[in-house]
Amino acid sequence: MNDFAVGDTDFLLDGRPVRLLSGALHYFRVHEEQWDHRLAMLRSMGLNCVETYVPWNLHEPRPGEFRDVAALGRFLDAARRAGLWAIVRPGPYICAEWENGGLPHWVPGHARTRDERFLRPVRDWFRRLLPQVVARQVDRGGPVIMVQVENEYGSYGSDAAYLSWLAGLLRAEGVTVPLFTSDGPEDHMLSGGSVPGVLATVNFGSHAREAFGALRRHRPDGPLMCMEFWCGWFDHWGAEHVVRDPREAASVLREILECGASVNLYMAHGGTSFAGWAGANRGGGELHDGPLEPDVTSYEYDAPIDEAGRPTAKFWAFREVLAAYAEGPLPEPPPPPAPLAAPAGARVTAWAPLEAVLEARGGAEVSGPVPPTFEELDVDRGLVRYEVRVPGPRQPYPLTARGLRDIAVVYVDGDRAGILTEEDERLPEPVGGHARVELWVESLGRVNYGPRCGEAKGITGGILHERQYLHDVRARGLRLDDLDEVSAVPFREPDGTGAPGLYRGTVTVRGAGDALLELPGWTRGFVWVNGFNLGRYWAAGPQQALFVPGPVLREGENEVRVLEFESASAQPPALRGV
Repeated sequence: MNDFAVGDTDFLLDGRPVRLLSGALHYFRVHEEQWDHRLAMLRSMGLNCVETYVPWNLHEPRPGEFRDVAALGRFLDAARRAGLWAIVRPGPYICAEWENGGLPHWVPGHARTRDERFLRPVRDWFRRLLPQVVARQVDRGGPVIMVQVENEYGSYGSDAAYLSWLAGLLRAEGVTVPLFTSDGPEDHMLSGGSVPGVLATVNFGSHAREAFGALRRHRPDGPLMCMEFWCGWFDHWGAEHVVRDPREAASVLREILECGASVNLYMAHGGTSFAGWAGANRGGGELHDGPLEPDVTSYEYDAPIDEAGRPTAKFWAFREVLAAYAEGPLPEPPPPPAPLAAPAGARVTAWAPLEAVLEARGGAEVSGPVPPTFEELDVDRGLVRYEVRVPGPRQPYPLTARGLRDIAVVYVDGDRAGILTEEDERLPEPVGGHARVELWVESLGRVNYGPRCGEAKGITGGILHERQYLHDVRARGLRLDDLDEVSAVPFREPDGTGAPGLYRGTVTVRGAGDALLELPGWTRGFVWVNGFNLGRYWAAGPQQALFVPGPVLREGENEVRVLEFESASAQPPALRGV
């Protein structure tokens, strides 16, 4: 039995001072069979602790429908086997460049406030989740030493009663280890996000002394900790890949430790946002209210341990800094997982048009006067087909999908007429009376940070023909997780036109191991290998290939499925070793 406590100036374990050298590693972004390897990599870098978020929407995709909540417990058990303490950040909001910041799309009421409509499902979720944490606290022989209250709340709101309620709920459900909050090192963030009697920590990427100075203005006592040292950054589709100089990042890490502080590297190992769970940001500067910036599938984050679990130059630079604070010699890194032994190309043998996929796996069609949102159709990740008839007779007029979120491929009388986006909602050519218009709308990821978290997806402002709204809209949604099983889809031989739809084929593997899947010439969609959803691909870049964990592949024949939304390529998908 151990007692972990927050002292006046230090963390204390059984009364002795302890410095936390932690690294962020999200169990849900790493294949479970590779957890032990990644945790061993953290140990060999010089860390004594691992930190993870918990994504509510992954584990409760529909109200009361819980999926593998025990995964958190298994990960914490793996951390203990690796000799690491653990910090758990259960939210309910987590940011994390994750779909909707981890909040389920169906959550009612005003999220992240004391609105009882929101608190009720939070209470139910925590009562289901927290036993995984409580049983593994350090005072019960487990690895969990701290639990976070919400996440960066000072960047969002000022409902102090909500934060206090959440802290009370954690205590009432059996959390006995120290609680903490984490916020940016600015006065309004620290005042809005902190809870009296709960440890406050700060998040930053540079200027450590100034950040800790801001924290000390609000909390003169207690340990100093950077809960998120942003040692890298994430990428957006259509933007440049972000990198940070390893030596410069190591110098900031050294500065943090010279301040006598504890630290959590965000990220130590980023992993992958499989299955379309990557979130999005809003650009436009500090207000985060500008154009949508969807996050790529890879969460490599320019981290010291890359997406495939290999040490980078940043790993060795950090290890050099951290070694000075270790209690003994650091263990050597474990051997990297074996890569795919030989490249392999897929054979695409079957295809089903989007219409057939929707009929076989989509939800029920609904009709009404206005377009329903994704949320109203219970679509978290996926697409919605909207269909409307233009009344007539009338002259051709511009057609606009008002309030479009996020991208639509439009067909008029069965012919492709254009692609609409949030910034360009109007079809280039006018549409005449009696036309049948289909808009296949895809969500590119819900916003995970800032005031526009929780915004609806789909056609949120109506369909306009000139200045007149078109009513009597039919809609049908298709969730990505409904495509994990496709036995009911009526496949046929590809027609060679590259039409959008669900393509199926096989790839023969010799020497299974970690691989990259490339789709030369394909435009935008999702890939499954042996039923495992690798995530979104997009020719917009900067990501050019999808990471395939070795445990997903098997010797011999493997099934590959590609859901293409715009235009497929004559070149089949191909695997190569990492």
